[in-house]
Amino acid sequence: MKRILAQCFKEISQFRRDRLTLALAFLLPFLTLLIFGGAIRLESKDIPLIVQDFDKTYLSRSYIERLYSSEQFIAPHWDSTQSSRDAIDVGIAKVAVIIPPEFSRDIKAGRITTVQALIDATDVNNARVIKGGIEGVTNFFMQDQNLIPSQSSVTADIRLWFNPGRLESLYIVPGTYGVVFWIFPSLLTAIAMVREKEKGTILQVYASSISGVELLLGKGLAYLLIAICEALLVIGGGTFIFQVPLVSNPLIMILGTLLYLMDSVLFGLLIGVRTNTQDSAVQAVSLLGFITSLLLSGFIYPLNNIPFPLSLVPNIIPARYYVDISRNVFVRGTGWEAVWGDFLMLILLGLFFFNVSRRVLSKMQLPS
Repeated sequence: MKRILAQCFKEISQFRRDRLTLALAFLLPFLTLLIFGGAIRLESKDIPLIVQDFDKTYLSRSYIERLYSSEQFIAPHWDSTQSSRDAIDVGIAKVAVIIPPEFSRDIKAGRITTVQALIDATDVNNARVIKGGIEGVTNFFMQDQNLIPSQSSVTADIRLWFNPGRLESLYIVPGTYGVVFWIFPSLLTAIAMVREKEKGTILQVYASSISGVELLLGKGLAYLLIAICEALLVIGGGTFIFQVPLVSNPLIMILGTLLYLMDSVLFGLLIGVRTNTQDSAVQAVSLLGFITSLLLSGFIYPLNNIPFPLSLVPNIIPARYYVDISRNVFVRGTGWEAVWGDFLMLILLGLFFFNVSRRVLSKMQLPS
């Protein structure tokens, strides 16, 4: 135990003397929280929409007002002599609505009239949002003009559960914790481990009486303490800046974060013992850590949208389980029964990372 603590204190002492590492440990995670929490938006707004009105009547103008009053569309600067298709081609608008000349006359006569909508489907998800928005505005306009009955035999009473205000920060910020707490602790730990190899001090460790397990535990403990400080800074910033407070048992968040940080540090140790340069360690953490935690954890994209066989990969991504714990604590508040399986997987993955690191390091160390 004394040798583990001595190794831990040595690592913390070296860490405090390196200003660049201090910035990497505390400044970059906080900036990442601000960027992700403030920049990522999943709901499209202010979509540029142009309208060609060939009817120019009261009804057509009312329909146009409804389109722009939905707060989803804006009117870009556009030369009306230019065709709507050209406006979409050059990127002036994402959608063009064309109202036919007989629009109001057909409506008053009870005939079916067709309003054409041209949508830029370069971004398929955005195109679906635009299509749904136009259909919703059209249905509301028809009801408002008494063109369809306002009452139907079936009425859906819809309630938004967990997030009735549709605040995107409630979805983005807890997910950001999963990405930040996976990247930076593992990156710091991997760099520290590789630095021993680059400086040659690892040879002294191999020849000393300290075992591979004691070396891993000493370094791991030091960077776990640093990671806990990171977590306090980032979660505190997310709570006060983005107004995302706890809604469930705080013990779930404390234990879940501690387990996840341990997994992150152990993953960094695994990368550190498998690589020989800091550049290769950074690349490995970026590829195996950042990309997977960002794209395969459910942070942004639903996991059920990932096609087979790639859909099997998230099962071994720790970020997937922590994002679920974090959103349970900050959004759903459903308690232990919803996350006990996530805790179990974090424990199993952490044991796997530690066991592989121990085996690799023991092969390098000289027999005593």
